[in-house]
Amino acid sequence: VGGIDFNQPRMRRVAEAVLALSTAPTGFTASELAHKVRAMSGEAESAYGPRRAAYDLKKLRGKGMLRKIGTSRRYETEPTGLRAITALLVLREKVIKPLLAASQRPDSQTKPNHPTPVDHHYEHLRCGMRDLFTALGMVA
Repeated sequence: VGGIDFNQPRMRRVAEAVLALSTAPTGFTASELAHKVRAMSGEAESAYGPRRAAYDLKKLRGKGMLRKIGTSRRYETEPTGLRAITALLVLREKVIKPLLAASQRPDSQTKPNHPTPVDHHYEHLRCGMRDLFTALGMVA
């Protein structure tokens, strides 16, 4: 079984769909995963069907993120796998992307009137990323 590359759009959509389906009390099938991925991406059924979903589920099972429920064809997330998928998606979409976008533009002159602890943490991260990019020679 190949590796999982969350930089690929297909695996990101699969991870988001698994995260959405993880709350189902009876688990989910490959067909349900394929349907969810298609609904999220707007693709046709021929572009992502149950067979591809089963392959992606096999990859996630190989990494210990999912498990089969008994002898059925239903899957459920492992608690550690669910935390890993959530962390990867949140870090990529809510932390890394905004930090990279913020590093491309100069410091904004407008600051929040009442900064929260999250605002302070974000500012420290942004400054640290800018310093890292400067040290690596990635910032002009």
